[in-house]
Amino acid sequence: MITGSLVAIVTPMYGNGELDWESMHALVEHHIDQGTDGIVVVGTTGESATLTVQEHCEAIKRMVDQVNGRIPVIAGTGANSTAEAVHLTAEAKALGVDACLLVTPYYNKPTQEGLYLHFKTVADSVAIPQILYNVPGRTAVDLLPETIGRLSQLDNIVGIKEATGIVERGRQIRELCGEDFAIYSGDDATGMELMLQGANGVISVVNNVAPKLMHELCVAAIAGDRTTAEALNARIEALSTNLFLEANPIPVKWALKEMGMIKEGIRLPLTPLSECYHSDVRSALQKAGLV
Repeated sequence: MITGSLVAIVTPMYGNGELDWESMHALVEHHIDQGTDGIVVVGTTGESATLTVQEHCEAIKRMVDQVNGRIPVIAGTGANSTAEAVHLTAEAKALGVDACLLVTPYYNKPTQEGLYLHFKTVADSVAIPQILYNVPGRTAVDLLPETIGRLSQLDNIVGIKEATGIVERGRQIRELCGEDFAIYSGDDATGMELMLQGANGVISVVNNVAPKLMHELCVAAIAGDRTTAEALNARIEALSTNLFLEANPIPVKWALKEMGMIKEGIRLPLTPLSECYHSDVRSALQKAGLV
């Protein structure tokens, strides 16, 4: 089981939207140096929705090659087309990732039975550990605990990134799926509490800018050390709010640019962070001691 602080890593770009592999390389080495426990590449934060399939696969290959087994690499391979999700998952397996992260199909709003059959088809088609991803605020569909429980019975569905922000969901999923099923928070604001209640880690946006703090927070929270976890969480609390003032990854890319780690590149239809939010994001970085 992969545990701890996993980063939902951004995909650095130049101002014209072309991918910036040099900055990606530097970011990965920074994360490994700062204690990040795993990297999720080409997820929502990685702007998977606007990458071509060729770019998607190239990003996975470059990540696997660079990390070279030092920490786990998880590839985002979800899609609202079941056939496309199968294809991307198979490609990621061939490229050598440790696991795949599959978001619920977005826009087409399937039933719970449709969700079950979608994920079961991918699991039956590609023999690689698969992590479900439930983020109804972006997909307009909610993968309910009972459906997660059914899916957890499939051998290669090993966990879930739960991003509803409802801590009680974690307890429900644990009761239905057992201790061997990994639960990761996908909501930075409630991640600490979910881990204190028994989750196995986070797949975090905030980790992009505060990897050392997030790693230490995860260690404390997973160990049940509430006092230490709350002290660390207080330092990143403003980031957990202000990095979502506009759609992710708009604020976190601006924050990384402000820290001198990437260039100001993002793809339409996303745009750079509105000027009215610059001071808020900068203030959160300062509170965390990052600038």
